[in-house]
Amino acid sequence: MPNDQRNLHCVLAPPTPDRLSPELLQALDAIKSVRTLAEGATLFQEGSPATGIYLVESGAVRILLSNTQNKQQLLEIAGPGAMFGLSETLSGEKYRTTAEADDETLAAFVPREKLLGLLRDNGDFCMEVLRFLIADLHGLYHKFRSISAHPGRPRRRPLDQNIN
Repeated sequence: MPNDQRNLHCVLAPPTPDRLSPELLQALDAIKSVRTLAEGATLFQEGSPATGIYLVESGAVRILLSNTQNKQQLLEIAGPGAMFGLSETLSGEKYRTTAEADDETLAAFVPREKLLGLLRDNGDFCMEVLRFLIADLHGLYHKFRSISAHPGRPRRRPLDQNIN
């Protein structure tokens, strides 16, 4: 998909460093592993167990969600600083989306048990992560309002087509 078209259909995720303290980012640095992913490589798959969080260090990641026809729909493309899988990792649920490298990407992974241990040992970090999740929730409210304010144009039903 050409870049100009791609940007019409996605919203860039806000970078994490602006939303997390340098102390928490440093603590995450100590427990993360970093890997280089080729374009199209999967970070995690929708429906798979959440084993940890991912942080984009360089490159870009596409976030995809299956629609009712089981086709992947692009939700966003996020660049350096974006974090994925936090709510699922903390709750122990399965990933709700699929994340794929949009181009060559350097991604960090923090395993669930190490993240939970870090948060158990440091209440300030726990509160910071809670504020991060709340900010993400408020961002979703804003996106929903934006979508609701500009709904798609309703399609006309042929006169001979029944409603039921």
